[in-house]
Amino acid sequence: MTPLLRRTKRPSDHTVTLIGKPDCHLCDQARAVVERVTAELGVDWEELDITRDEELHRKYWEQIPVTLIDGRQHDFWRVDEARLRRALGG
Repeated sequence: MTPLLRRTKRPSDHTVTLIGKPDCHLCDQARAVVERVTAELGVDWEELDITRDEELHRKYWEQIPVTLIDGRQHDFWRVDEARLRRALGG
């Protein structure tokens, strides 16, 4: 019997989204982690500001900073660098 091949995403196939707001020290810390990990792994990332989007504000204002991977919530309040790296396949 031939073994099944598992297809996994390469890290560069992911997108990390950081949701935060200006003047947020936890957001600044999260941004530094996201920037470092995504740069090392070649992953795209974006940052969204809850003060500019009513829906994001309503959904996340008590949890910022929030990180999403491919649109799914990954972390909030703090970004665990090792956990983010593992989730991205690094």
